[in-house]
Amino acid sequence: MKGLEQISGIPLAISPDGHPPVDGEGSGPVLSSWVSECHGIWYNIALIVPSVLFVVYLASQARRSFAKLTYGRSYIMIAYYALLWFVSILNLLWCALQAWQCTPGKEFSWNMLSLFTKSGMLFLEVSLVAFLLQGNHASGVEALTRTFVISGVIVSADLLLKALYAFGFGVPLFIDNSESANRVKWGLWIVHKLLLTAVYGLIFSMYHSKWRERLPARPAFYNYICAMFLLNLLSLFACVLMGNGAGFGFWWFNLTTICYHSLYLPLLYVTFLADFFQEEDLRLENVYYSEMKDAGFFDSDWD
Repeated sequence: MKGLEQISGIPLAISPDGHPPVDGEGSGPVLSSWVSECHGIWYNIALIVPSVLFVVYLASQARRSFAKLTYGRSYIMIAYYALLWFVSILNLLWCALQAWQCTPGKEFSWNMLSLFTKSGMLFLEVSLVAFLLQGNHASGVEALTRTFVISGVIVSADLLLKALYAFGFGVPLFIDNSESANRVKWGLWIVHKLLLTAVYGLIFSMYHSKWRERLPARPAFYNYICAMFLLNLLSLFACVLMGNGAGFGFWWFNLTTICYHSLYLPLLYVTFLADFFQEEDLRLENVYYSEMKDAGFFDSDWD
């Protein structure tokens, strides 16, 4: 028997259960470990499911949305819709690949994915705020240019700073675990959240002052500002707790992360794009009615 093994080079040992393992038999445990890696299965489900549903919703509405955008010819809405699609795909990848931050050898890939995902979402945030601060009459190519220039400068500076600390100084900015008590990391996130909280707080106060006439008079925008102010305030509180080594802060930070990555993009869509698409529906219906009336489709109603 030993001679046969030496000649063939194939071991002749038999598995204890009497049959060789079947290919794919271990795929179940692998999938389970991928879903439950790092933060646990419920954390990953809370991130992945809403992100998948939102992308599916965008895909189901893509044809109608494209037709409305083409007819409306609003450069701002076209740009935001394209950005929303791009960032939604990035965010879905970020939510689905959470296991990377706990996988040896994947730190660089995870940092790159996190850097571009968070920068893309921040660009949407800043550009919407810049649009709001331009007042009620912000429209056209000029407003789009101003918005994108302001947003691009701010987000580029933020991206370069994060890249410097993450890749240059080795600060684990995007590695979140209960043992991550890096004071430099949490100090940077505190400054980041503090600035966002201050901006949203300023706009919130403008709605309750004489400057409210400079802002769009839509309840959806006000609700958006309130939601983002509260979320960033809670996230700031969580970062302060983590910076001081409080274990409760990690749970709180994870909760705000779930809310941001699973709910922010749908909130942006409802706030900024949904009303536009509804208005375009009414405009298209009026156009179709006028065309049919001009063609004489309703002449028989008067006979």
